[in-house]
Amino acid sequence: MKLGLLTAILDGWSFEEVIDEVSKQGLSCVEVACWPVEKSERRYGGVHHIDVEHLDEAKAKEIKDYCSKRKVEISALGYYPNTLDPLRREQNIAHLKKVIVAAEMLGVGLVTTFIGRDQTKSVEENLKLVQSHWPAIIHFAEEHHVKIAIENCPMLFGQDQWPGGQNLMYSPAIWKQVFEMIPSDHFGLNFDPSHFVWQQMDYVKAVRDFKDKIFHVHFKDIKLKKEKLAEYGVLAYPLSYMDPKIPGLGDVNWGDFVSELTQVGYEGYACLEIEDYAFEGSKERILDSIRQAKRYMELFVS
Repeated sequence: MKLGLLTAILDGWSFEEVIDEVSKQGLSCVEVACWPVEKSERRYGGVHHIDVEHLDEAKAKEIKDYCSKRKVEISALGYYPNTLDPLRREQNIAHLKKVIVAAEMLGVGLVTTFIGRDQTKSVEENLKLVQSHWPAIIHFAEEHHVKIAIENCPMLFGQDQWPGGQNLMYSPAIWKQVFEMIPSDHFGLNFDPSHFVWQQMDYVKAVRDFKDKIFHVHFKDIKLKKEKLAEYGVLAYPLSYMDPKIPGLGDVNWGDFVSELTQVGYEGYACLEIEDYAFEGSKERILDSIRQAKRYMELFVS
């Protein structure tokens, strides 16, 4: 496995500054945030370390050469919108396609994203929306020799995403339905075990069951606050009873998770996803969080 960093935590940094820091910290790869150059829709969104709107062959060569010189690979281009939002669907899908084209231009071969969800509609209604919109997106990716990896975050944390959340691909049961609906070897998962913790699901079994669909991995942790869960219950806003943490400071059993990844033969990219409010007070605290997460995960990933 190659240990890297999702660059969204380094908002405001240039691409070159990000690559320099990742190289300095001894990480192997980056999942590069590629949001549109506009105001952020949400926390950790809106970050653009590569401007895919204006990427051309000359700029792509410059990016590839810079990464090669620093010995840092690009694991994927990351863009995580709600592609099924009825108010932004068209523009979000249009930008996703630009990210796919950019991935081909850069020779990356993978785009990480969400499948989206109309949060006002049921699972069944959203499956119909997936059937209407996503086969064409996957076909577009196939034509450009790029794979799509869907992260399993439900995007349901607070009032803004209530009641259904903004990403349908949150559970193995739904993965199975969607993969049967769109059978493509260019369509898979960006697997994040932390979301299994607070949903009380088994991430080890899911690794076994979907081993051929794991294209990319996120290393992020979640700390359940059991006293808050006992007070608020599972139907409350999830941030009422859990906190995102850096790996090692939450409830994911990393030994079990990484052991199962190696057991099924996963040898791809695994990127630290830093979303820990306790480390966001300053640039130095953010860099400390990356260093600490890297040290911890190196106990499991060489």
